Amino acid sequence: MTLVICEKANAAQRIAQILSNGSAEKTMKGRIAFYGFSKDGKDYSIIGLRGHIINLDYPAEFTSWERTDPKELAKAEPYKKIQEANIANLIKKLVKDDRDVVVATDYDREGELIGVEGLEIAQDVSPELSISRARFSALTAGEVNNAFSNLTQVDYNLSRAAETRQIVDLAWGAVLTRMISVASGRSGKDFLSVGRVQSPTLAIIANRERDIMAFVPEPYWEVVAHIGGKTPFIANSMPQRFKEGDKARAMRDNADKAKEASVTKVKKEEKKDQPPPPFNTTMFLRAASGMGYSVSRVMSIAEDLYTNGFISYPRTDNTVYPKSLDIKEIVQTFEPSSEFGEFAKEILKKGKPKPTKGKKETTDHPPIYPVSLAKKGDMDGPHWRIYELVVRRFFATLGDPAVLGYMKIELELNGERFAASGLKVKSPGWRRYYPYGFSDEKNLPELAEGDRVPKEKVEVLDKETKPPKRFSQGALIQEMEKLGLGTKSTRHEIIQKLYDRGYVEDSPPKPTISGMAVNEALESHANTITKPDMTANLESQMDLIAEGKKDQREVILESQEILIEVIESLTANIKDVGGSIRKALQEQNIVGTCPACGGKLILLRSKWGKRFVGCASFPKCRRTYPIPQKGRVVPMDDPCEYCKTPMVQIRSGRKKPWDVCLNMNCPGRELRSGRGKGTDKSDGKNTSGVDDGEKKDTTQ
Repeated sequence: MTLVICEKANAAQRIAQILSNGSAEKTMKGRIAFYGFSKDGKDYSIIGLRGHIINLDYPAEFTSWERTDPKELAKAEPYKKIQEANIANLIKKLVKDDRDVVVATDYDREGELIGVEGLEIAQDVSPELSISRARFSALTAGEVNNAFSNLTQVDYNLSRAAETRQIVDLAWGAVLTRMISVASGRSGKDFLSVGRVQSPTLAIIANRERDIMAFVPEPYWEVVAHIGGKTPFIANSMPQRFKEGDKARAMRDNADKAKEASVTKVKKEEKKDQPPPPFNTTMFLRAASGMGYSVSRVMSIAEDLYTNGFISYPRTDNTVYPKSLDIKEIVQTFEPSSEFGEFAKEILKKGKPKPTKGKKETTDHPPIYPVSLAKKGDMDGPHWRIYELVVRRFFATLGDPAVLGYMKIELELNGERFAASGLKVKSPGWRRYYPYGFSDEKNLPELAEGDRVPKEKVEVLDKETKPPKRFSQGALIQEMEKLGLGTKSTRHEIIQKLYDRGYVEDSPPKPTISGMAVNEALESHANTITKPDMTANLESQMDLIAEGKKDQREVILESQEILIEVIESLTANIKDVGGSIRKALQEQNIVGTCPACGGKLILLRSKWGKRFVGCASFPKCRRTYPIPQKGRVVPMDDPCEYCKTPMVQIRSGRKKPWDVCLNMNCPGRELRSGRGKGTDKSDGKNTSGVDDGEKKDTTQ
């Protein structure tokens, strides 16, 4: 008997169908499924986990946030707690008659630890198991069958590296989250999260926002000449920018006297634009997020595509296709009848495909590439667009260089110098396969030195310098990689956590008031946690554990020492930390002006945990309003057009935001946005947890 442990239920189903050639039978034990079949005289049982089925937690004596000494918590030994008892019990039952166990989880740190967690449960029942590992990078028949024909050993160094991360992150998160939350009066449901990777990532966003807020625009002027003829174009003055408006206007006035522009110089050149390297995770996420998806959503879609056998494993640092990968066979998959059949035909005409190579080569997984053919009708829009992106990038890495023609024309208007630049794609090459993110062509007329062209007008443009841009989610992923924050498997989760905690909003991510407040408090009194150095150093230590060059315990103790230094710094300034955060949060919780007394309406919670809006002038003013209990509450600038009561917007995950008038009897509730009755999803009920006009507990 052989028990195969997979990472998720859908992966177990796919692997079972591949190994059994479709003959595997599904059996349900409660709500948990496993698959059974016989092959080559062996009986197989294949079970899927739900990711981590064992969590780390602290003993009961550390439960109280207020009474626990942070230093003791930092040094506490966490214990392993089974969180999926049904799955654990099924493993124990299946392993009783099994002498062989094969780990078939995703091959990376987290996957190895997930597999080892399943093994530990099995070994509780049968300590003398024969254990092996199936390693694959795509859930295709070829990859899976090859992996099970060439089983290897479990990499315990890899799983220990992942476990070390769990232990370290648990300590940093638990200790600092408790300290900041208690100091600012935000324990319970409204706790303030602090984390070893999360906090320096928030600092990147907050520091950029400070740069934007501190930016003082400087005026400048540009002079442009509109040139006529069969192919009109615009030429910029040389120099292009003026710091003084008078000089720009003087140039315009002088140039505008000319009826024609004389061509003084024409420069032409061709350049080859080389094909891009294969996708690794960072490049993939940046490209896909440019299509309008959050990086968390992109990775979720990519995991679905991987599990269903359409693309290779989406968590990889590699940018070089391994020699063992049959590129030609993959190309042949797409001809002749697929949406990409013409691409495949063109590539195969050239002979043996010669892919590009990136700068980073690893041996765990290949770059991201398509592993099987899908058609547009096989999946929904977002899944198809991400799949298409991967397919097109794959073909781009096999394409010819694009040939670009550049032209620069210099002109004179009454002695004033101007220039115009043009771009023409002479041969699209790989760009035909991968048409993302390119500037439009800019055509200029065919001119020669000495030619004269009509001038239409010359004008001065008043402009201002622009502040730095916020990081897009894709650019933030790239910055995190550059600074050594997180891993290819966790960076998108960290960004999503910042949204979930209410520390950032919008896209590109912008820090909220609470996000800025927490960041400023940490930077002032515990800046170790906001800098990338400490986190990047610990990441490198975990790499050494994975390579078998560093002891797990040594890294944990080193992390504890740094954490205790941070605790001491925070403790010495805890009143200032709590006070500054409380003040900022009070400002963030203002949702409008009270119609009854003119005071501030603020977001509050009752002692039963229900949130509502009430007047800050309580008990003098007892005005309250119910609001939906789920979603983030964002004040709106303008009051309700129908009743002049303050409006809020409710934002919840991927759902479309909806506008809510706080007045339950507003005459416009059925008319707003054309959505009809129940727009605010409160169904006319008081959801505050208190009677209107009476507050029980306004503790925030």
